[in-house]
Amino acid sequence: MLDAVLLTPWSEIAGSPGFFLEVLIGGLLTGVMYALLALGFVLIFKASGVFNFAQGAMVLFAALTFVGLMEKGLAMPLALLATAAVMVGLAVVIERAVLRPLVGQPPIALFMATIGITFFLDGFGLTLWGSEVKRLDIGIPTEPLILGGVFVNGFDVVAAAVCGLLVLVLALFFRYTAIGRALRAVADDPTAAMSVGIPLTTIWVIVWSVAGLVGLVAGIVWGAKLGVQFTLSLIALKALPVLILGGLTSIPGAILGGLIIGAGENVFEVFWIDLHGGASQDWFAYVLATLVLLVRPQGLFGEKIIERV
Repeated sequence: MLDAVLLTPWSEIAGSPGFFLEVLIGGLLTGVMYALLALGFVLIFKASGVFNFAQGAMVLFAALTFVGLMEKGLAMPLALLATAAVMVGLAVVIERAVLRPLVGQPPIALFMATIGITFFLDGFGLTLWGSEVKRLDIGIPTEPLILGGVFVNGFDVVAAAVCGLLVLVLALFFRYTAIGRALRAVADDPTAAMSVGIPLTTIWVIVWSVAGLVGLVAGIVWGAKLGVQFTLSLIALKALPVLILGGLTSIPGAILGGLIIGAGENVFEVFWIDLHGGASQDWFAYVLATLVLLVRPQGLFGEKIIERV
């Protein structure tokens, strides 16, 4: 069957409904992984009102630590637990050493602090584990699956299922638990939240810990897909147009934005290649995000902020 597909003229392949479904489904599966990347940004922004530029570096650092521990001889489950503990410890250090001294400062100060954290984590991770590309095999099959006559990448299916499950669990956790309600209170008014006994610093530790664990899962998934390398931190920044599209404060927006970006860039790359000449996946998401900013700056699900002067 595959030989027949390879010998079929491109015009016939591109015009078939089955091929369109393959491209669309592949994009949607990638979009779920984009949504997981975006979720780390959303959680921290909701808790502190600060965009965490270091989320991409956290993804890279987590992936480097995980594969580095495995190379040292640690079994995969133990390496996973150890890396999770490292990311939680990192969250505590960031809260104590960086965030707590900056409480009450303008948001730009916290944003600049996250840029500093980015460069530190990039350098520290590469110093510890090296700069060469590391292969990560987590046992997910890469053979294509045939579902109803449609070819689907087996790795993408499993990875998207894992990412989707984690996104769902986190969305439910922050919506229906006491910690989630405290998070929303801190996001609405930190001063009022502290006045009723909600510990701001504890909430920050929890949220940064969760963002670190999200970065760990994202780093493992993308590292297994592309190899653990420095460009993982750049891939994580693909979450930026997802956030712009869905809204910086919305978990459902991150999910929908990821699906739109993933499917849109895949369809645009394959079916409109004559228009752009290829390689549109590098810039399509950012162009779409720019257009959304012109029409709806707060995103599809973001809150519109009105400042009175």
